[in-house]
Amino acid sequence: MTASLDQLLDASIQLELNLAKLYTLFNDLFEEDEEFWWQLSMEERGHAALLQQEKKDPSVVFPENLLAKDLLALNESNGRITALVTQFRQNPPTRREAFDIALELELSAGESHYQEFLDSPSESATANIFKQLNQEDRDHAERIRSYMTESGIRN
Repeated sequence: MTASLDQLLDASIQLELNLAKLYTLFNDLFEEDEEFWWQLSMEERGHAALLQQEKKDPSVVFPENLLAKDLLALNESNGRITALVTQFRQNPPTRREAFDIALELELSAGESHYQEFLDSPSESATANIFKQLNQEDRDHAERIRSYMTESGIRN
């Protein structure tokens, strides 16, 4: 059974919003890194807003490689992130754990697929618009790695 575009879009939007919630929680928990987490949170919200806006416009033809095709993986990622937010509100992670989890999540199915889309050749005007709007938001995983190194979090 193939997931419909609407299902993939909804799960992808939810993934972006869930990551924004997690990063906002990290922003609240780690004062020394609050600017970093806040920026990532805002960018994830921006990704969700872009997808929501495009979903509302029936004339938009989505680039084929924009969304992950594995609805189950997207739903599992969403469930995991929701559980982490709940868990961390009760029992906060260490600073290192927060960065490790964020890095792992950014390399997960939906988020890494989004990065692959940004790195791929553009096939349409819509693809170009998405890429232009997300130019500054590129590669959260690499930014997390760099920040960890700069902050002495990484061994």
